[in-house]
Amino acid sequence: MADKKTNLSQYDPESMPSAGGMRVGIVVSDWNREVTSALLQGAVDALISCGMEPGDILVNHVPGSFELVHGARMMLRQGVDAVIAIGCVIKGDTPHFDYICQGTTIALSQLNAVQDVPVIYGLITTLNMQQALDRAGGKMGNKGVECAVTAIRMAALQR
Repeated sequence: MADKKTNLSQYDPESMPSAGGMRVGIVVSDWNREVTSALLQGAVDALISCGMEPGDILVNHVPGSFELVHGARMMLRQGVDAVIAIGCVIKGDTPHFDYICQGTTIALSQLNAVQDVPVIYGLITTLNMQQALDRAGGKMGNKGVECAVTAIRMAALQR
């Protein structure tokens, strides 16, 4: 388990494969927009810092995290080298959290397993808003950055 004070989003762009010539699709949930917008920005910034042209980053918005699966499947049809699925589910007082998290996680995992293009899991599942913000540019870094780094590495592996 990571040290809670560690910024998990630190990486050395010089040690990364070049993202030049790659195309990455990002599907982002509009639910909990304060968090998902920060995750999206982190992913885009990281992709560009690793050599990707802004025009090679395709972004599609979906209403909620459950819709990430369909959005990712649609994005795969657009000739991308990787897809990043970004969402945020915060636990409430009902089991809805469990169903959305489990259903989305299983479906993204299945999609990743059967496609030739990597689908990167960027669904944040937290107990409260502060934990989400901590992972969207706060003290725990930005999960969007981590997803971008993973997308580049997996796309490079495919090549």
